[in-house]
Amino acid sequence: MKAQVFRGVNQLSYEDVPIPPVESDEVLVQVKVVGLCQSDIKKILYPLYEPPRIFGHETAGVVAAVGNAVKGWTVGQRAIVLHHIPCMHCDYCLNENFSMCEVYKNITTTAGFTPSGGGFAEYVKVPGHIVRNGGLMGIPDDITFEQASFVEPTNCCMKAVKKAQIQPGQTVLVTGAGPIGLMFMMLVNYLGARAIATDLLPSRIEKALQVGAMAAFDARDPDLAQKVQELTNGMGVDVSLLAVPSDKAFFQALDCTRKGGKILFFAEFPDEVEIPINPNVIYRREIDLLGSYSSSYRLQRLSADIVFNKRIDVDALVSDRYPLSELSNAVAQAVKPGPDTYKILIYP
Repeated sequence: MKAQVFRGVNQLSYEDVPIPPVESDEVLVQVKVVGLCQSDIKKILYPLYEPPRIFGHETAGVVAAVGNAVKGWTVGQRAIVLHHIPCMHCDYCLNENFSMCEVYKNITTTAGFTPSGGGFAEYVKVPGHIVRNGGLMGIPDDITFEQASFVEPTNCCMKAVKKAQIQPGQTVLVTGAGPIGLMFMMLVNYLGARAIATDLLPSRIEKALQVGAMAAFDARDPDLAQKVQELTNGMGVDVSLLAVPSDKAFFQALDCTRKGGKILFFAEFPDEVEIPINPNVIYRREIDLLGSYSSSYRLQRLSADIVFNKRIDVDALVSDRYPLSELSNAVAQAVKPGPDTYKILIYP
């Protein structure tokens, strides 16, 4: 089969590799579409992992082979592959910190080499642990593979929204109107709250309004905090979601968030970035600082329901489609996005 093999920093090799053999409790999925995620891009561009590997994890496809001990799955079924499933019995899982579980973090879906997701290939093997515990989910007949590939990123965003305890009637600042920021706006609206967006690109500011933001501003606007105050009866927003790794965005959020509000870090910052802050600002204004990483096992079925019942318009997030052979070009576009670049999908 064909696959994009990570051979070193910013070195992808489109080559033939063996189809992974399936054990008795495993399932092989033919990949029809896989989303290009920012975490994939970081793994390709930075020396984080030893090669060779095959990345890709926002995967939707068709069951191609089933181990003889597998129940409930047959060849030809359409399915999404969720590459993170926790152990459910460690101390992290018992406290519902599923993304801190070592079993969760240890990716086991694979297209060969060290298991690393495997979506950037024609076939991906799903191990027994994932198959048995809900990591393989059927796709309804009226849902496209493209739409289904959004279940995993929807889960990641929904986890952040739930962690921030966004309630109907609240106002939420979303910094950054890329594909993740736009999904946040859709989910905020779905929950009955209102979104205010910021971005640097005029096209993305307009896109934010198109997907339902009540207002959208240039992040460089010197009057941003005042405008947000005017939209919130002088209070400021209840929650700020940082969808870009920017210290400037954090300080803007701090200016725009009401007393007793919340600021949630969703985008991963470069390790060398440090944000100096007077702790009395947090203390006196009772601002909660939160972090949200990856997805939540508890939200898998809710996230699937949101996508499969079209409660948000994931089609509006897709801007570009590339064959697997052109993954390097897709990564390059994602790193230097054009004015209309949002979610990029890859097709083996």
